[in-house]
Amino acid sequence: MISLVSTSGCLRSFEEESQLQIINIDVMAKDVRSAFVDLNVTMYVENYGETASNNNTTLVLKAYSTRTGLLEIEKENPIGNIPAESTRKVTVPVNLPKKDGYRVVALVFEDGSRKSGRQITLNNIEDLQGSLETPGVEISEMDFMIREVAEKKVLIQNDIYLTNEGVGENENYRMLVKAREMDASLIADKAWTDTGTFEPDETVIRSVNLSVPDNYNYAVEVILWEDDTIVRQGVDYVQLNPEKEIDKDKRLQTKNIDSGDFVVEGFGEAPVEEESASEYPTEEPGTPGFEIFGALMMLCMVYFVARRNKDE
Repeated sequence: MISLVSTSGCLRSFEEESQLQIINIDVMAKDVRSAFVDLNVTMYVENYGETASNNNTTLVLKAYSTRTGLLEIEKENPIGNIPAESTRKVTVPVNLPKKDGYRVVALVFEDGSRKSGRQITLNNIEDLQGSLETPGVEISEMDFMIREVAEKKVLIQNDIYLTNEGVGENENYRMLVKAREMDASLIADKAWTDTGTFEPDETVIRSVNLSVPDNYNYAVEVILWEDDTIVRQGVDYVQLNPEKEIDKDKRLQTKNIDSGDFVVEGFGEAPVEEESASEYPTEEPGTPGFEIFGALMMLCMVYFVARRNKDE
């Protein structure tokens, strides 16, 4: 539950005197995702009077965007009778986009008449980090191996290291892997797979093949999805056409890389892709030369036997 939300500004009451007062507001982040944050807003309503409040007492919570001033969310909760000289704690869950800031306003109504109110400002919502339980899976490293080079296309095996840094077994997320050309930002290939489930502190490798044009530089992007929400992103780089600095004026020189020099054969098992735009033949590599060598040896033996018979 729980990282505290950054707050700024002061709490203030802006209603006329009433026996019901909101004396404090606490905000806690229950769940932080990539695009939304679930908050628990707790308000403490105190009855200063000598009599209990009306049964028809409600609390209205509103959240306004500090950037636009527009109302983002409004919730109403009945709080019922509050005995004299006592305090009632009311917690309201809210879900807000993880951006900008919010002015949270709490209002107390009794028999439809507004009695008191209080507000608090939330800043830097976008800086909130998710807890270890959400989602728990971290993209810790990526390795790249060239599987095949053919017709100016390169088949790259992308090994993605996933670590469960949560406190329990992770969920099975859908994982999208994309190769984006770095200059034009065009997607050369992409493929889907699953993270699978694994235990806390365990690291697994998920491999995906992507086919890309040779002699370009690529950013390989990994995106984890939970239903329609992105929960994790990572990126690493493959440079098939790297550059180097050659003098103090920062002139760049392209280094020619022959991708065929890096073809890996027989190194582990090639991954099985679920969906990919790449289709390469899967012929097993042979061992050339042994058939021809055997035939030559047989011809030599026949020649020497025939020569010896002739001499005899």
